[in-house]
Order: sequence, then structure tokens, then C-alpha cells
Amino acid sequence: MMAVLGRARWAVTDGWVVGRANMINWRRNPGLIFYCMMFPIMTVVFGYVFGSAMSVAGGGDYREFLMPGLFGQAMMFGVVTSMLAVTSAVSRGVTDRFRSMPMAQSGVALGRSFADMFSSLIELTILLGCGLLVGWRWHEGPGKALAALGLLLLWRYSLIWVGIYLGLLLPPEAAGAAYVPLLPLTMLANTFVSPEKMPGWLGTIAEWNPLSSTVSACRELFGNPGVTGGSWVAEHAIELAVAWPVLLLVLFVPLSVRRYRTLSR
Repeated sequence: MMAVLGRARWAVTDGWVVGRANMINWRRNPGLIFYCMMFPIMTVVFGYVFGSAMSVAGGGDYREFLMPGLFGQAMMFGVVTSMLAVTSAVSRGVTDRFRSMPMAQSGVALGRSFADMFSSLIELTILLGCGLLVGWRWHEGPGKALAALGLLLLWRYSLIWVGIYLGLLLPPEAAGAAYVPLLPLTMLANTFVSPEKMPGWLGTIAEWNPLSSTVSACRELFGNPGVTGGSWVAEHAIELAVAWPVLLLVLFVPLSVRRYRTLSR
């Protein structure tokens, strides 16, 4: 047991060192900061332009319905950021330099996850500010609001590991094109429209999209409109918002560490 705890502490320590290096690099690249701000700014435009033309199943203000969907979508788009960072590090030889050092095998991947969570916190903070500007509010108290933010960050953290694995697996040009399949996945959910307003088969697919569970749970915890029952998925949104990310972590953390160990072999 002590040996296992020692290896875990070693991995976390090495991961923190690598994460700090990645965060310093992020801070020294203003272009990355600008990129993180662009999506939140676009949400302000989207909310003002389309808010008055959309309706919500069960009634309510569309901007309050929209913002939890955009929070979840922004966290999901972050998977591409992780992929690009990993493929860039591999192609520039940074990953090989880390592998040549006496450090835990999982330290590099863990450090990448720490750095990406740091940037995700900044992005989510900006996005929350933009939501407040367009009239979004939470109505269930600070405790439930913090729980909703925790679910969003859990969702993001699980997708970081998906991005790390794919970044270690795919060439840089393929990582750059990841937005093409990712955009339909974020649209085929309850991000912008309630599944009840979709054709039956399409609504069922949208309900079972893991993104939909996180978004539904956030709407419920924030007290925003669009929370509807009638299906097992809708009635267990909070439980599924925890279960889906945990499942992704169970699958992709060991896959990422194994891929890192066998890289270039």
C-alpha cells in the first residue's frame, strides 16, 4: 500500500511540474488567450440576435435556456484544444524530452490535464460573465450553482483525457480537423433546442448524448427553463452527468498512459 501511495504521489508531483510548464507556455502566448475569449464573446452575439426568435419547451426565457447548453458545448470543444496541444508537443519533440527524464510515466499526461483544467477555468469564468451580460441568472442558490459548475468541470476533465489519447494517436493535421465531427455531436443534443421539439428518433438520440445529461443537470441545478421529464434519461440527468464523465475517465486515463509509454515504439 505504501509503495502504491508513493508512486501516486510521485506521479502527481511530476504532473504538477509539467502542468506548470504548460501553463507558463499558455501565459506567454496571447493568441491562445484571445482564442479562449472568442467563443464567450460569440455567445453574447448569439444570445442577443436569436434570443427573441426561439421558444423553450415548457416556456421560459430562451437566453436562460441557452446558456447552460453553451457552457456544456464550450467544455466539449475543449477536447480539440487538448488534442492540438498534445500533437504539437509530440511533433516538436517536447514529449520525447520529458520521456527521457527520470519521472513518472503518467506525469506528462497528468500535467497536460492540469494545464488544460486551468485554461478551462478561465474560459468558463469568462463565459459565466458573458451569460450574465445577456440576462442569464441562476435561481437555486449558490450551493446548487457551484454543483452545476462542478459537473461542467468534471465533464471537461473527462474530455481532456479523450483529447490526450487522440492527440497521442493522431497526426497534427487530423487533430486540427477534429472540429468537423465534433460540431454535429454538440448540435445533436439539447444544447440549442429541447429534444421534445425534434422528430421522435432524433430526440431520442439527442437525449442519450452524454452532453445532454450535463446540460440538463445544469439547467436543473441553476433553475433555468427547459427541464422536462417523461423519460428515464431526463429524470436521472444529474446521475448521468456524473456517470458519463466517470466512464470516460475509466476508459481513457489508462489508454492515454499506455499510449504514452508505447509512443514511437
